[in-house]
Amino acid sequence: MAKYIMEEMPDLQKTGKRITYPKFARIDNVPLKELAKRVSDVSGFSAGDIEGVLLQTAIEMAYLMAQGSSVKIDGIGTFTPSLALFRGKEREGAEEGATHRNAQSLVVGGVNFRADRTLIRNVNERCRLERAPWKRQRSSQKFTPEQRLALALEFLDHHPFLTVSEYRRLTGLLQTAATNELKQWGYQPDSGIGIAGSGVHRVYIKKKKTGE
Repeated sequence: MAKYIMEEMPDLQKTGKRITYPKFARIDNVPLKELAKRVSDVSGFSAGDIEGVLLQTAIEMAYLMAQGSSVKIDGIGTFTPSLALFRGKEREGAEEGATHRNAQSLVVGGVNFRADRTLIRNVNERCRLERAPWKRQRSSQKFTPEQRLALALEFLDHHPFLTVSEYRRLTGLLQTAATNELKQWGYQPDSGIGIAGSGVHRVYIKKKKTGE
């Protein structure tokens, strides 16, 4: 049985009202081998065959999305690639005579997923909820600002850029707090974190040390 908590929303309008929304208390990651075994248990296919098909499917999906296509899997959802500026590149200006970004300045920044309504319905039909006996601990209690910065830098050691969503996942901060803190790191010269892009395309990158 899945457990849920009620998370408090930030009071962006400064109304003084406390509004909450339901959220799964914890989401565990199920590895491919376990998924393949579960499918094998209810089908005539071996777990190894299923795992191989899924891995090859991921490769073919990557090829198709690299050509600018979305991939729709009935009963699961639609996968659509999205572009972002490469680390260290500034956005192209809309003004006449502004610097243009060429293909070498762009990178696939992510893959957006839109769930099929059938999948949502199937999940809902099987979901049994129970309220968790604890409240979600705010990240400010779990990590100090210095620890959160260290988590961000460690992430950037292995990834080309960091988004607000990823920073929220790493630290547990709410949207507004995560956005503001990342901006603070981005504008702080000695934080080790820089800003690339702007608006909805803004991402955070690791600053190169002097001499690199």
